[in-house]
Amino acid sequence: MGKMNKADKKAYLKKIDEVIKNGKYKDDWDSLKNIEVPEWYTKGKFGTFAHWGVYSVPAFGNEWYPRAMYLEGTKEFKHHIETYGEHKNFGYKDFVPMFKAQKFDADEWLDLFDKAGAKFHTQVAEHHDGFQMYKSDISYWNAYDKGPKRDILGELKLAADKHDIRLGISSHRIEHWWFMNGGKRFESDMRQNLKEGDLYWPSVKENDGNFDSTAPVNFMSPEYKDLSRQFAEDWLIRCCEIVDNYKPATYFFDWWIQVEPLKSYLKKFAAYYYNKMEEWGKIGVIHYKFDAMAFGSAILDVERGQFGSLKAFPWQTDTSIARNSWGYTENNDFKKTPEILRDLVDIVSKNGCLLLNIGPKPDGTIVDEEKQVLLGVGDWLKINGEAIYNTTHFKVFGEGPTEVKEGHFTDNAEKKFTSEDIRFTQNGSNLYATVLSYPENGTVNIKSLGRKSAFYGLIKDVSVLGFDEKPEFERFDDKLVINTKSVKSENPVVFKIKID
Repeated sequence: MGKMNKADKKAYLKKIDEVIKNGKYKDDWDSLKNIEVPEWYTKGKFGTFAHWGVYSVPAFGNEWYPRAMYLEGTKEFKHHIETYGEHKNFGYKDFVPMFKAQKFDADEWLDLFDKAGAKFHTQVAEHHDGFQMYKSDISYWNAYDKGPKRDILGELKLAADKHDIRLGISSHRIEHWWFMNGGKRFESDMRQNLKEGDLYWPSVKENDGNFDSTAPVNFMSPEYKDLSRQFAEDWLIRCCEIVDNYKPATYFFDWWIQVEPLKSYLKKFAAYYYNKMEEWGKIGVIHYKFDAMAFGSAILDVERGQFGSLKAFPWQTDTSIARNSWGYTENNDFKKTPEILRDLVDIVSKNGCLLLNIGPKPDGTIVDEEKQVLLGVGDWLKINGEAIYNTTHFKVFGEGPTEVKEGHFTDNAEKKFTSEDIRFTQNGSNLYATVLSYPENGTVNIKSLGRKSAFYGLIKDVSVLGFDEKPEFERFDDKLVINTKSVKSENPVVFKIKID
């Protein structure tokens, strides 16, 4: 049994109801659609994300190792037996003592994120594996009681406050309903440790017995109904405990919160979180995927992808520097800084924000490849940040021949932007035109700013950020032509255009 007994949980649920009853926000969509989106978020534009947990110990496949290692026929299943032995003798729980975080330094992390130009950071508080990365009164399977025996989230909170970076959390707890269930089909440690509060609880069986290495088909439907009240209440209490103890500036939910039986609990959580933040004089942000929440009640997130056009509402992309995994593995395939910057510019031009993920090692260190990308982003933002931070979208997001595929899981292949692909942002009388791939000949044609284009304003001056050269420019009916001689860069190049 976990730390909280039934009476404790009943009292906590009563407290949640009282906060909702006495607060501004009620647990219905009409009320929740009255939220404010804080300016620090819409102006901040760029944040970091970290997937770090016990799954970094095996460092194989990806962060879904704890599921796949129990699914017969997968590469993870084979790897586990060859490396650690049979599951009945060494299961996922046996990785916990190996997760020591002995080199973890929250101040070093936040210093790096600060140098990267991040205005907010989201930390995975509990992934699908059910191991809490914070001190908890609900279960002993947390980083304070086991493994590192440190309040990881608490340390990050203190460091974030020092660096004036808003700390948010990510909860993937709801997927734990089915995530750790494959081991029930053969002799493994998964047949034990199944009491409420244990690491593998509840590990429910799939209705159709269809096991695979990804999400089971019957779990994907938002109409999925097999979710116990006991687990849903435990989910709600876990979510609210984080709110009470850490006051997260953002609360990010992964995809499975859209299932029908969780809806009432999700609305309760949202009302509780928004009310508590208001009580503390703050404005909180919830992120959700797909159609899990009513439009306007939180911020929509697009995983590993983005929108193809300008949106009237604020939104977010969450993606990872590593293409193949959110967590640390020994064979991660890392993106390069120019690719990340081009995506950042494209996302911001369409009224979005970017949340960029890293996967630290089990000892708490961040790999050099990810450090280099983050520092590269930060170096670019030091020079070109005025085209990102505090900006709003222009009447058109941009121009150019490259089509950005819209939707989730569309960014694994690098986009081949050209010198004709240009993105716009603006701040007051300054319009920023960012060339995603700068031409070798130094000539840039901007069709959206011709005299007979959608923009009828006067152009008073053009400068190029980060370069001493004063560009030449001439405006024609069909385009604005800018010529440079010394501007060279593999990263996006920003023109600052003074308008009147």
